[in-house]
Amino acid sequence: MKVKEMGYTKEELLEIADKYLAEPARRWNFIEEQGDGIYVYDEEGNRYLDFFAGIAVSSTGNCNKKVSEAIAAQCKQVIHASNYAYTMPMLLLAKKVCDTVGMEKIVFQNSGTEANEAMIKMARKYGTDNFGLEKYHIVTAKNSFHGRTYGALSATGQPDNACQAGFQPMLPGFSYAEFNNLEDFKQKCTENTIAIMVEPVQGEGGVYPADKEFLQGLRDYCDEKNMLLLYDEVQTGWGRTGSIMAYMEYGVKPDMISMAKAIGGGMPIGVMCTSEKLAKTFSAGAHGSTYAANPVCCAAALAEIDEILENHLAENAKEVGAYFMEQLKKLPYVKEVRGKGLMVGVEFTKPIAFEVKHQAVENKLLITAVSQDIIRLLPPLIVTKEDCDEAVRLLIKSVHEAAM
Repeated sequence: MKVKEMGYTKEELLEIADKYLAEPARRWNFIEEQGDGIYVYDEEGNRYLDFFAGIAVSSTGNCNKKVSEAIAAQCKQVIHASNYAYTMPMLLLAKKVCDTVGMEKIVFQNSGTEANEAMIKMARKYGTDNFGLEKYHIVTAKNSFHGRTYGALSATGQPDNACQAGFQPMLPGFSYAEFNNLEDFKQKCTENTIAIMVEPVQGEGGVYPADKEFLQGLRDYCDEKNMLLLYDEVQTGWGRTGSIMAYMEYGVKPDMISMAKAIGGGMPIGVMCTSEKLAKTFSAGAHGSTYAANPVCCAAALAEIDEILENHLAENAKEVGAYFMEQLKKLPYVKEVRGKGLMVGVEFTKPIAFEVKHQAVENKLLITAVSQDIIRLLPPLIVTKEDCDEAVRLLIKSVHEAAM
């Protein structure tokens, strides 16, 4: 839908937003009408360089041609099927995902938070089924982010943050340990701990990559204590960090892994993968979803994965991401640039990150901020070094304006 074609003005539509939307956060002051590769366009045809990718979703570019065609074709066949029926997109996607990420079984969901809920539920049920009713405790990392449903929110190690504030009490059975601190994780585990759950790179927490020694230490400790290691790769998966899944670069395999965002090419889908042994934990009726494995979403995901693999976008993320992080050091007031691949954080010496975000939009660059001093950059994986140079130029301008 285009604003002018529908007979509205921008101002009229923003009035509708003010009247009807229950908005917990400030949106950008434009209407996104068109996406094309590394760019999005507003209602007046203004072009924005997209270094946000819909929060790490549009990895093959906005409105990727093959993904769009797959969606359109599937819509002419089957749009929805009950979870009693098989569909071709579901079956082909199950094989594609499991074979690519090195897992045996898949549980389809609708989002990242749902994928994490499935992972938490399976871990707890495995614990109580095999070791007793008290074996349900899970240790996660401080400053983690696992979603906004109650299980995933309770796993999120940000008790003083707005995402948890006002929603207490959280679900019992979670403890939080310092990220990249193996000894703290060991200390937070008890005789009732069944799993440790971490992000290979903390995104919302400030873009902090895990140390390989830390993940290997968690793997060894879980093996020693007969516990499960769970990875939340909702944001890091499918090429974002420079490998198909972040765990592959570390060489430390989990027992379960969640993913969403990039896998759907813009369509709502999440999945959780695990071993055949653990998958048996979900007996009939133990878990389900009306819309999971939606055939349109699965068709989009198949096309998206093919685009990522065939165009070597993980490799591009690794090469261009390294270049981009080096160029970002030219920004004023930079304290640290960190990340993996094209999951990049810039920490400033001044609390200007949110203002930098808003100035960047004014300069036709889309980014986000995760705290008062950290911006996060998540461009589509098709990004080039030239695109990065332009983003750095716009960011330098935005930082100067924000610091005035």
